[in-house]
Amino acid sequence: MNTVQNEGFIRKSIKTISRYIPQVEKPKKKISLTEKFVWCGIAVFAYLVMGQVPLYGVTDEPQFDFLAFARVIFAAQQGTILELGIGPIVTAGLLMQLLKGSDILKLNFKNPDDRALFTSATKIVTIIVIIAEGGLYGASVYGPLVASPDFVPILIAQLIFTSLIVMLLDELIQKGWGLGSGISLFIMAGVAQTILWSVFSPVAGPDGPVGIIPFIIDSAATGDLADTFFRSGQLPSVFTFILTGGVLALLVYTQGIHIDIPIVSTKYRGFTAVYPIKLLYVSNIPVILSTALIANAMFMGQMLWANYNPQNDNPFFNWIAQFDPGQQQTPTGGLLYYLSTPRGLDIVAQDPIRAVTNIIFVTAIVTVFGRLWVELGGLSAKAAAKNLLDADVQIPGFRRSQNSVQNVLDKYIPSVTIIGGVAIGLLASVSDVLGLFGGGIGLLLMVDILVNYYNLLIREKVDTTMPKLAALIGRKD
Repeated sequence: MNTVQNEGFIRKSIKTISRYIPQVEKPKKKISLTEKFVWCGIAVFAYLVMGQVPLYGVTDEPQFDFLAFARVIFAAQQGTILELGIGPIVTAGLLMQLLKGSDILKLNFKNPDDRALFTSATKIVTIIVIIAEGGLYGASVYGPLVASPDFVPILIAQLIFTSLIVMLLDELIQKGWGLGSGISLFIMAGVAQTILWSVFSPVAGPDGPVGIIPFIIDSAATGDLADTFFRSGQLPSVFTFILTGGVLALLVYTQGIHIDIPIVSTKYRGFTAVYPIKLLYVSNIPVILSTALIANAMFMGQMLWANYNPQNDNPFFNWIAQFDPGQQQTPTGGLLYYLSTPRGLDIVAQDPIRAVTNIIFVTAIVTVFGRLWVELGGLSAKAAAKNLLDADVQIPGFRRSQNSVQNVLDKYIPSVTIIGGVAIGLLASVSDVLGLFGGGIGLLLMVDILVNYYNLLIREKVDTTMPKLAALIGRKD
């Protein structure tokens, strides 16, 4: 009885709070594909502009970038009002997804009221995370760097207000004004910006322009084209440019590898389709989680080193981590040294064992997280079987029951989870070690997002040219 009362109280509280939260209204008429492109362009342009606006009142940048591991994931820019990027939205979304997948939140997503409740709850949690992260990050990281302590509240307000704007831009896209989600657009724009910078940047580096194209032109003028193939200092080179193109092609190819299980509709006679189980079934979430784990380990190791081993003279803590007192960004010894990623062939050549250890560790962690994510994220054979039955479809030749469908899916999903986890882990870790443009996880995210947008565009085309078929597909989903 108490459980039912508590659930009713929570539902009522969420509905009451959501009335006072700013929301983007759904379009009252059908938005054309051209208009959706325009709104997507406006959202991305606004996001990129915010990424160039410095934080007001800050006199210096932090010596250590606490979000360095997640700049690509969060599409964030250090020292700007976009310091947190989409971090709070991603964090809240992952938290709600875990609560839903583990059945802690018992909601029936076939019920429109439950879907709306989940959306409202996610938005409330997102705002809470925005306020918490903005307050803590602003006060602890940038607080000591403001011109005056009186600026700290203004600094925190900038971080919170910008994150709220990002949340509304994401909602604008998701509500039907644009295509897909704002989060995907912002991540893709951030990775593309990094790649374009590596290719075309004219900014001067230690040996010439940073961008590989201006560097090739500059080297051709001086007759030193051989220097363009390899460059030190993690600078873009012809070698990494070719590797980046090769990995992008490999990622696109692997995205298309899948096992098709035939399904038929029990509601619409004669309607058949396939249920695809992709090789990269676990998606990119395990890579994100493993990256966060390693980054937190680095952060904790640095804190322990700063407090208990600042001179690298404690034998016990030397086993954990050693840092250069003048350069605290990367460990120079200990366990964390071998877990950190050596980016660039010049660094790999100095200690190949470190590179191999890092690749093996990252691949193993991604595989473990992939297995956990499939179970907790609602992607297991059991959850997939339930979703198929709830969608009024069945597998031909098998009884329409939970156990029957689950037994068929159990032949593929566990194996694909392990194989896909190993493949994603290897692609991400090797790409990071080789110093590819945009980073391994950045390339993974961008390709996944582009493939999803390709599928969205096909659906939009079908909706425009064959509305009856689109309506049938919509009912099936």
